[in-house]
Amino acid sequence: MFQPVNWGDILFQLINLGLIVLFVISFTLFIRRLLLNSKGRTSQVNEIEKKLDKIIELLEKDKR
Repeated sequence: MFQPVNWGDILFQLINLGLIVLFVISFTLFIRRLLLNSKGRTSQVNEIEKKLDKIIELLEKDKR
């Protein structure tokens, strides 16, 4: 009725499943980090643009 269990096959399957889960988690964290970094960069770019606009306004006032 029951056949003998080959523990090597079970270990191989568990290792493969673990690697797949590790890959999915790593990929998810990688994408999440990319999205967070891009949001941070856009806010930094906006701050720099505001500072540049202010500098340009000040330079235009000095020309007059």
